[in-house]
Amino acid sequence: MKRIVLTGGGTAGHVTPHLALLPHLLEKGYEVHYIGTKDGIERQIMSGQPVTYHAIHTGKLRRYFDWKNFSDPLRVLQGAHEASRLMKALKPDVVFSKGGFVAVPVVWGAWRRGVPVIAHESDLTPGLANRISTRFAKKVAATFPECADALGDKGVLTGTPLRPQLFSGNREQGLRMAGFSGEKPVLLMMGGSQGAQSVNKILREALPHILPMMDVFHLCGQGNLDTALTDMPGYFQIEFINEDLPHALASADLVLSRAGANALCEFQALKKPTLLIPLPRSASRGDQILNAQSYEKRGLAHVLLQEDMTAESLIAALKKLLEQAPTLRAALEQAPAADGTEAVLALIEQVQKP
Repeated sequence: MKRIVLTGGGTAGHVTPHLALLPHLLEKGYEVHYIGTKDGIERQIMSGQPVTYHAIHTGKLRRYFDWKNFSDPLRVLQGAHEASRLMKALKPDVVFSKGGFVAVPVVWGAWRRGVPVIAHESDLTPGLANRISTRFAKKVAATFPECADALGDKGVLTGTPLRPQLFSGNREQGLRMAGFSGEKPVLLMMGGSQGAQSVNKILREALPHILPMMDVFHLCGQGNLDTALTDMPGYFQIEFINEDLPHALASADLVLSRAGANALCEFQALKKPTLLIPLPRSASRGDQILNAQSYEKRGLAHVLLQEDMTAESLIAALKKLLEQAPTLRAALEQAPAADGTEAVLALIEQVQKP
């Protein structure tokens, strides 16, 4: 029986692509193991999945001062030796790493034991963990063509593995959930599980001018409901949804979102005209800005920078998005496939020892 180790953590985006690969790996006869942290989101997401989970120590890789910068390198070293021992015991045929700080010791441990590694980078530029992991990987699968080109011989443009459930949504079910008639276009606002506070605030300020044009399905993030707007016609707010997300997406004619790489691939695969408001550099390493600019350059989305966002500019940008939606849909139809599941599976088979 073939054996594969999956790793990645820190955020859901470093874990959920594994869920897209998992049924295919099991179908191909792989015994699947996952190496992550004891209490990380990766353990929560993989709980109940047909995988064997192994927890190791790790530390966060920071580019800013923190007292933990003195202790975390020791935890990374400890985790690297734990991962190396696991590789010796498991003898996997291949490791697939989705990135995040937990991946670094796992990738190093695999390299030390001669196990081939594939890393996957969702963003246009690799994060620090993947920049380290790339040194020890055979191949690096990339979502963005710019990233694949920058990685040279190791880079392979694959897209991001997407869960098949994403494509199973029912528009009528999504409309019923929100209480919409479907007579007007539907705008779906997504800001991640924690929401996007600044976008939430401006969107709500702009509602009196937006709602005559479109209904608004607002995923506002945990703890971000505005009870004063509960009964506003054409506006539906909910903190987050899980199993019903495909129905919400199916009901949407337009999307307003941050510019996380996984979300971008999902919107592209579903052919949704999107207005992107990337996280500003003050709150990130700037990867979302680069992601959004790439999509805008390829004619696949519109972009409004957060520093330029006011109620007036958001209203104007959404009006333009609605007017140009047919052009965006046509570009999305012509774009390369966003679902990288098959391409990543082929790469997994390719790098293994003969």
